[in-house]
Amino acid sequence: MAAIVWLVAGILLAAAEMLTGNLVLIMLGVAALVTAGVSGATGAPILVDAVVFGVSSIALLALVRPFLLRRYSIAPPHQTGVDALPGKTARVLEAVDEHGGRVKIDGEVWSARPFDDSESYAEGVTVYIMRIDGAHVVVWKGP
Repeated sequence: MAAIVWLVAGILLAAAEMLTGNLVLIMLGVAALVTAGVSGATGAPILVDAVVFGVSSIALLALVRPFLLRRYSIAPPHQTGVDALPGKTARVLEAVDEHGGRVKIDGEVWSARPFDDSESYAEGVTVYIMRIDGAHVVVWKGP
Protein backbone atom coordinates (compact mmCIF):
# COMPACT_ATOMS: atom_id res chain seq x y z
CA MET A 1 0.00 0.00 0.00
CA ALA A 2 2.87 2.43 0.80
CA ALA A 3 4.31 1.91 -2.68
CA ILE A 4 1.05 3.11 -4.24
CA VAL A 5 1.03 6.22 -2.04
CA TRP A 6 4.64 7.02 -3.06
CA LEU A 7 3.74 6.40 -6.72
CA VAL A 8 0.77 8.78 -6.59
CA ALA A 9 2.86 11.38 -4.74
CA GLY A 10 5.59 11.12 -7.39
CA ILE A 11 3.12 11.58 -10.23
CA LEU A 12 1.45 14.55 -8.53
CA LEU A 13 4.80 16.23 -7.83
CA ALA A 14 5.93 15.72 -11.41
CA ALA A 15 2.65 17.19 -12.68
CA ALA A 16 2.96 20.16 -10.30
CA GLU A 17 6.40 20.89 -11.77
CA MET A 18 4.67 22.07 -14.94
CA LEU A 19 3.28 25.00 -12.94
CA THR A 20 6.60 26.12 -11.47
CA GLY A 21 9.37 25.15 -13.89
CA ASN A 22 12.20 25.46 -11.39
CA LEU A 23 13.08 21.73 -11.34
CA VAL A 24 12.54 21.23 -7.61
CA LEU A 25 9.20 19.43 -7.68
CA ILE A 26 10.33 17.12 -10.46
CA MET A 27 13.34 16.09 -8.38
CA LEU A 28 11.06 15.35 -5.41
CA GLY A 29 8.70 13.48 -7.73
CA VAL A 30 11.51 11.29 -9.04
CA ALA A 31 12.63 10.66 -5.46
CA ALA A 32 9.08 9.59 -4.61
CA LEU A 33 9.05 7.23 -7.60
CA VAL A 34 12.39 5.75 -6.49
CA THR A 35 10.93 5.28 -3.02
CA ALA A 36 7.83 3.64 -4.53
CA GLY A 37 10.09 1.19 -6.36
CA VAL A 38 12.09 0.35 -3.25
CA SER A 39 8.97 0.05 -1.12
CA GLY A 40 7.23 -2.16 -3.67
CA ALA A 41 10.25 -4.42 -4.18
CA THR A 42 11.23 -4.86 -0.54
CA GLY A 43 8.07 -4.17 1.44
CA ALA A 44 10.23 -2.12 3.83
CA PRO A 45 8.70 -0.23 6.77
CA ILE A 46 7.76 3.43 6.45
CA LEU A 47 10.92 4.55 8.28
CA VAL A 48 13.08 2.96 5.57
CA ASP A 49 10.87 4.60 2.93
CA ALA A 50 11.41 8.00 4.56
CA VAL A 51 15.20 7.49 4.59
CA VAL A 52 15.21 6.40 0.93
CA PHE A 53 13.08 9.41 -0.02
CA GLY A 54 15.32 11.81 1.93
CA VAL A 55 18.58 10.46 0.54
CA SER A 56 17.33 10.33 -3.05
CA SER A 57 15.80 13.83 -2.78
CA ILE A 58 19.02 15.35 -1.49
CA ALA A 59 21.07 13.53 -4.11
CA LEU A 60 18.82 14.65 -6.96
CA LEU A 61 18.61 18.26 -5.75
CA ALA A 62 22.35 18.52 -5.13
CA LEU A 63 23.67 16.63 -8.16
CA VAL A 64 21.13 16.46 -10.96
CA ARG A 65 19.28 19.78 -10.65
CA PRO A 66 22.38 22.04 -11.01
CA PHE A 67 23.45 20.10 -14.10
CA LEU A 68 20.00 20.44 -15.67
CA LEU A 69 19.81 24.14 -14.84
CA ARG A 70 23.16 24.76 -16.57
CA ARG A 71 22.23 22.57 -19.52
CA TYR A 72 18.83 24.08 -20.22
CA SER A 73 19.28 27.67 -19.10
CA ILE A 74 18.45 30.33 -21.65
CA ALA A 75 21.34 32.61 -22.54
CA PRO A 76 20.68 36.33 -22.37
CA PRO A 77 19.74 37.77 -25.75
CA HIS A 78 22.60 39.09 -27.86
CA GLN A 79 22.20 42.80 -28.48
CA THR A 80 22.25 43.84 -32.14
CA GLY A 81 21.84 47.05 -34.08
CA VAL A 82 21.41 50.26 -32.12
CA ASP A 83 20.69 48.30 -28.92
CA ALA A 84 24.34 47.19 -28.92
CA LEU A 85 25.78 50.71 -29.11
CA PRO A 86 25.42 52.02 -25.53
CA GLY A 87 28.66 51.39 -23.67
CA LYS A 88 30.86 51.41 -26.78
CA THR A 89 33.44 54.06 -27.51
CA ALA A 90 33.44 56.53 -30.39
CA ARG A 91 35.96 58.94 -31.88
CA VAL A 92 34.83 62.56 -32.30
CA LEU A 93 35.11 63.66 -35.96
CA GLU A 94 33.53 67.11 -35.61
CA ALA A 95 33.35 68.94 -32.29
CA VAL A 96 30.39 67.78 -30.24
CA ASP A 97 28.51 70.43 -28.30
CA GLU A 98 24.91 71.25 -27.42
CA HIS A 99 24.20 72.06 -31.08
CA GLY A 100 25.49 68.75 -32.45
CA GLY A 101 28.58 67.17 -33.89
CA ARG A 102 29.74 63.93 -35.47
CA VAL A 103 31.34 60.78 -34.08
CA LYS A 104 32.61 57.59 -35.67
CA ILE A 105 31.44 54.28 -34.17
CA ASP A 106 32.80 51.05 -35.63
CA GLY A 107 33.28 52.66 -39.03
CA GLU A 108 29.90 54.43 -39.07
CA VAL A 109 29.45 58.18 -38.74
CA TRP A 110 26.69 59.32 -36.39
CA SER A 111 25.30 62.69 -35.37
CA ALA A 112 26.06 63.26 -31.71
CA ARG A 113 25.35 65.52 -28.80
CA PRO A 114 26.79 65.56 -25.30
CA PHE A 115 25.16 63.85 -22.33
CA ASP A 116 25.60 67.09 -20.37
CA ASP A 117 24.66 70.10 -22.53
CA SER A 118 27.25 72.27 -20.78
CA GLU A 119 30.12 70.10 -22.05
CA SER A 120 31.76 70.02 -25.45
CA TYR A 121 34.24 67.55 -26.92
CA ALA A 122 36.97 68.49 -29.37
CA GLU A 123 37.86 66.61 -32.54
CA GLY A 124 39.88 63.43 -31.91
CA VAL A 125 38.59 62.82 -28.38
CA THR A 126 37.33 59.36 -27.44
CA VAL A 127 33.86 59.37 -25.89
CA TYR A 128 31.46 56.76 -24.54
CA ILE A 129 28.02 56.22 -25.99
CA MET A 130 25.43 56.66 -23.27
CA ARG A 131 22.23 56.11 -25.28
CA ILE A 132 20.60 56.50 -28.66
CA ASP A 133 18.14 59.36 -29.01
CA GLY A 134 16.45 59.11 -32.40
CA ALA A 135 19.18 59.58 -35.03
CA HIS A 136 21.68 60.97 -32.52
CA VAL A 137 24.01 59.26 -30.11
CA VAL A 138 24.33 60.85 -26.71
CA VAL A 139 27.99 60.75 -25.69
CA TRP A 140 30.03 61.40 -22.57
CA LYS A 141 33.77 61.71 -22.10
CA GLY A 142 33.68 59.87 -18.80
CA PRO A 143 35.34 60.51 -15.48
